[in-house]
Amino acid sequence: MTEDSQRNFRSVYYEKVGFRGVEEKKSLEILLKDDRLGILPPHHESHAQVMMYRKEQYCDVLHALHVVRFVNDATPQVEVYLRMYQLESGKLPRSPSFPLEPEDEVFLAIAKAVEEMVEDSVDCYWIIRCFVNQLNNKYRESLPQLPKAFEQYLNLEDSRLLSHLKTCSALSRLPYDLWFKRCFAGCLPESSLQRVWDKVVSGSCKILVFVAVEILLTFKIKVMALNNAEKITKFLENIPQDSSDAIVSKAIDLWHKHCGTPVHSA
Repeated sequence: MTEDSQRNFRSVYYEKVGFRGVEEKKSLEILLKDDRLGILPPHHESHAQVMMYRKEQYCDVLHALHVVRFVNDATPQVEVYLRMYQLESGKLPRSPSFPLEPEDEVFLAIAKAVEEMVEDSVDCYWIIRCFVNQLNNKYRESLPQLPKAFEQYLNLEDSRLLSHLKTCSALSRLPYDLWFKRCFAGCLPESSLQRVWDKVVSGSCKILVFVAVEILLTFKIKVMALNNAEKITKFLENIPQDSSDAIVSKAIDLWHKHCGTPVHSA
């Protein structure tokens, strides 16, 4: 049985016997051991050597940025990660004073979230780097389709709520970038975010749609009471944090309901 099928089997099994959080909290572990993300090879005996190479590469790139004076000891760590990523991908601007591109803002949001989860700076950078690459490569075609999928599934779950959003001209102004480009980084707390990202890393970006749908369902009364698109969007960008774990659990249930298990649907 392959690693991926074992992972999916465990996830389904744990959920059936009531231990929903066991597999979902393994996102960082998966990132560090999944060869398809390019961080570590499948053979554990090679990990130490590969990590040494990764650390050397990290130090080389960081040193180069210091030499060209793009970063210094006072540069915020997430910005250091951004400049390293830009340099490695050939997108380093001519000057550090140039304004950030939208994709840079997405990177920084994800970097800030990962920084809260991982202490070691080398591990942190490689996780950010590979997660962002997965979004930009594997999900490049899928992510732009998620707003339409969101509308479809919200209509199935609560057509009245969807009609309200359309009446308020709010549907096109919802925080889709926060939800689908940043993968809820800056929206959900760390514990909830890990459970969502576990599904993304394992092969499904569609889980993001169901988290967004569940946010609307959870805060339906509040949203229905607002009749202004700007107010609706502002509220959804800053939802209360105390409901996050329940929202993610219900979102995973919705995901299973509409997409089935255990195969992850992109």
